[in-house]
Amino acid sequence: MNAPSPNPTGCRDAPLLKERGQREVFCGLTAIVWLHRKMPDAFFLVVGSRTCAHLLQSAAGVMIFAQPRFGTAILEETDLAGMADAQVELDREVERLLSRRPDIRRLFLVGSCPSEVIKLDLEKAAERLSGKHGPHVNVVNFSGSGIETTFTEGEDACLAAMVPDLPGTEARQLVVAGALPDVVEDQMLGLLEGLGIGPVAVLPTASADNPVAVGPNTVFALTQPFLGDTHAALIRRGARHISAPFPFGEEGTTAWLRAIAHEFDVSEERFREVTDAPRDRARRAIAQAGAPLNGKSAFFFPDSQLEIPLARFLTRECGMTALEVGQPYVHRDVVGPDMDLLPAGPVLSEGQDVDKQLDRARAARADLTVCGLGLANPLEAEGLTTKWAIELVFSPIHFYEQAGDLAGLFARPIRRRALLKVAVE
Repeated sequence: MNAPSPNPTGCRDAPLLKERGQREVFCGLTAIVWLHRKMPDAFFLVVGSRTCAHLLQSAAGVMIFAQPRFGTAILEETDLAGMADAQVELDREVERLLSRRPDIRRLFLVGSCPSEVIKLDLEKAAERLSGKHGPHVNVVNFSGSGIETTFTEGEDACLAAMVPDLPGTEARQLVVAGALPDVVEDQMLGLLEGLGIGPVAVLPTASADNPVAVGPNTVFALTQPFLGDTHAALIRRGARHISAPFPFGEEGTTAWLRAIAHEFDVSEERFREVTDAPRDRARRAIAQAGAPLNGKSAFFFPDSQLEIPLARFLTRECGMTALEVGQPYVHRDVVGPDMDLLPAGPVLSEGQDVDKQLDRARAARADLTVCGLGLANPLEAEGLTTKWAIELVFSPIHFYEQAGDLAGLFARPIRRRALLKVAVE
């Protein structure tokens, strides 16, 4: 099978406008909202302030009778002032938590802005608590602080923190890294099984009793473009990355699957047998749902780190023109294949100076501006049509069966603007 060839007019070697100013993003604690659903035997204990607790409560509210799998060990004024031994208090809180919740097998100590500001060493705390409560409970530390990161990096930090403790293996296998909604993960595994690819392991796993193993014969594919640290951690364990565009839309999904199929010597005949029908459904769904996008322009603020793959999808599959594509970090080893396919022309920016980018967005006046919640309403008030970037993280958008829904998420604001214009007239 032939591997996908790069587009010679792509953007991989295009210059980056690097900005280092004020940013407008959520913090990495937000990732707990979707991670805790993927690991039912895990608990995420944020070591932070009441603000951290309020964020999780508002963003990840659960039913009154549910037993949540996340919480906050609140740093009080005495902790912040160094008047109390925060490590001793943390040990006490963990002891209380585990005594009440014997079902917990993985405990994540999640750093926050306050815990990092006072230099609370949660890595040492995790080692100490793992020694005390293991092997029944494995305690791992990662940072969800928003001081230097964007919100999707919470998942990246979590998965990267798990990799060093994964068992080793010499077996030839595929590891797929990235948290997906269960229904999307099942579709992905069904496609890989149909291609005859296996064994396949997914990181993160649902159970601590069935961990992913990694070794020199492991190859891995990413489903999320923000997993730069996880990518590096798996490579350090000897695994090899299958570089591919991300599975957004028909083209991205096909290229992602084709790269894996090429690695496992799947014949072209079998590849077409498995993918032709869902590819056709995806193309028809995109054509219908994405009709309002054809001929329109888009401007991306840096937010979720999905920006480059999504810009590739919108330009190549929905007929849009990208004016600027901003991304918090541009990891070419991860998003390079999408940059190869992204048509040349847009400004590519890394990082953010929000005031300068606002000026460029106002001057560009794109038909659709993809940005964070904090910018959307002010820009709408100025007459720009906006799309909340965070909705793209919380919605099922990967692989063939979600391709039409992905196009629809972008088309909806444009339809809404057109209806409002008719109503005013």
